[in-house]
Amino acid sequence: MSLRSPFPLLLGLLCSASTLAAPVLPPPPSIAGTSFLLMDADTGKVIAERNSHEPMPPASLTKVMTGFIVAGELEAGRITLLDEVLVSVNAWRTGGSRMFIQEGTKVTVEDLLKGVIIQSGNDASVALAEYIAGSESAFAEMMNQQAEALGLFNTQFRNATGLPAEGHYTSAWDLALLTQAYIRQFPENYAIYAEKSFTYNDIEQPNRNRLLWRNRGVDGVKTGYTAAAGYCLLASAVRDGMRLISVVMGADSDATRVQESQELLSYGFRFYETKRLYEAGPPLKTAEVWYGEADTLDLGVSAPVLVTIPRGRYEDVAVELTLPELLEAPVEAGAELGQLRILLDDEEVRVAPLVALASVAEADALARFWDFLSLLFKGWFG
Repeated sequence: MSLRSPFPLLLGLLCSASTLAAPVLPPPPSIAGTSFLLMDADTGKVIAERNSHEPMPPASLTKVMTGFIVAGELEAGRITLLDEVLVSVNAWRTGGSRMFIQEGTKVTVEDLLKGVIIQSGNDASVALAEYIAGSESAFAEMMNQQAEALGLFNTQFRNATGLPAEGHYTSAWDLALLTQAYIRQFPENYAIYAEKSFTYNDIEQPNRNRLLWRNRGVDGVKTGYTAAAGYCLLASAVRDGMRLISVVMGADSDATRVQESQELLSYGFRFYETKRLYEAGPPLKTAEVWYGEADTLDLGVSAPVLVTIPRGRYEDVAVELTLPELLEAPVEAGAELGQLRILLDDEEVRVAPLVALASVAEADALARFWDFLSLLFKGWFG
């Protein structure tokens, strides 16, 4: 067996380095909202932000978590879309934006969910909360547990609607992470956010997200307004396989939140691109293994590797594999043995674990002894 050269090894450029100067990347647009964020949904790359971790009242953006909880209950089979929910006095009396359900009537979970997502119905939100958890306060505890599980560390919910309440807050960053999780985990349920209107009780209401009509590729997500929160808009759009999530909080008008969201999305799609570099499964490197029944081991990634980079910079991307200097059996398939690092201008833009694509069992005593002698003569043990 022969030793490889010392690690880390430079795998090399993905493409030949360009001889042209790097394209000029203009700064992000100046956004008037108190807080904003623009993120690639697939890679989590933050393209632009200001005060994105600052806790703020979210108004009806709260209902994205309400919908997320309902989607999870549906996925788990604890409720169905055809379940009929008895509307309580409490739900019927809830103020603000409404679906116009009536006390004492029965409404399906499907209609209530559309009332929450499309019509932003506070009454529908309370009805679903009471049906799932027994009370809105108990449902809020479910929301907080889910927020903790998703890593939303600047979030606390007091209700299912977003109506003003002390200690009810979230951040632009947390809302983007929530939306990212929603799209990944419940894509069929998320599709409701793209519906432009919903009719219940002979009352048709349009989706309050005006970007659905104005921007190509927008398929969600939610608007919100209270005096304390200002005008808020959480949006997501897909163009040419790239999905972006934008959050604008604390704008001074509906027109402003729409305009600012449009500018953020346009900037992201115009000046950035998301590239799929590697798929899970195919080997990226064959490494030597000592003390094993096999002499070599294929290494790769366990999940697709994507990067979000400025447009025109793909040829400047470099990849580096970092492995231990000595790999010893036994090795289990899937074991993390090193790192794949994606670099641009010598800055790390993505790191992914490098894993064993097969298992290598430990060799018998005689074979291990000969490997030991081989390493000894090569100077590995001083």
